[in-house]
Amino acid sequence: MGTRFLPLTKAQPKEMLPVVDKPVIQYVVEEAIASGIDDIIIVTGRDKRAIEDHFDASPELERALELKHEAEELDNIRHITNMASIHYVRQKSPRGLADAIYCARHHIGNESFVVMLGDTINIAHTPLVKQLMDAHKPLGASVIAVERVAREKYRDYGMIGGKKVGDKLVDIDTLVEKPSVEDSPSDLGITGTYLLTPAIFHAIEHTRPGRGGEIQLTDALRLLLAKEKIYGYMFEGRRYDVGDMTLWMKVNLELTLNSEKYGKKIREFLKTL
Repeated sequence: MGTRFLPLTKAQPKEMLPVVDKPVIQYVVEEAIASGIDDIIIVTGRDKRAIEDHFDASPELERALELKHEAEELDNIRHITNMASIHYVRQKSPRGLADAIYCARHHIGNESFVVMLGDTINIAHTPLVKQLMDAHKPLGASVIAVERVAREKYRDYGMIGGKKVGDKLVDIDTLVEKPSVEDSPSDLGITGTYLLTPAIFHAIEHTRPGRGGEIQLTDALRLLLAKEKIYGYMFEGRRYDVGDMTLWMKVNLELTLNSEKYGKKIREFLKTL
């Protein structure tokens, strides 16, 4: 519900908060497309209609831009609409990430698929999703993105343990949701991008609700691990979590300063403060 962003999120979903010059969820969709994915499902809730509107056609706006001869803006608006085939399925109540994934099972069928969070931006030379897809191809197993986490942050992550089987791959044997430092099996945390086999749906069906009545994906992955292998992938790139107000402000500042279009002007402005 985006309560950590109130009042910004009183009338808009947190996934629509702007980062530099586009909403967070557009970065997510663009990463999927850059990885070669052209069939996208967005799982929404009752108050997230703005997401559907953002990726829908805007005839009145397009006509206004045509009359003003604003070609660049018109191309940008049409690009958003035509980026990919986007479908929507609604999660009737906020019962956790695993339940949200389960809502898309009929569309996905018996294929492996990628899960991306709507409030996480990944910046990498090779898109993180493409890295997972390349790792999955010879393995045929689920592959989840992981990164090293500071000890004081263990309680904010699902943590994994296992044996390294290459420079970037870990053969996972343990998954623990938000452990203490003493109980964490390693310093590798799950970052929120997953490539999963369809067997995860059966695991979700047998996952009991946890805290707050939510069905945790880490718990479902633990059940899946009992049936088939799961690998952790230490990806190349940078992950930006837009999970609270301070993080959102930091991401905006860093990506604005790195922007070819706005970076120079903002750097000059900061020197005047």
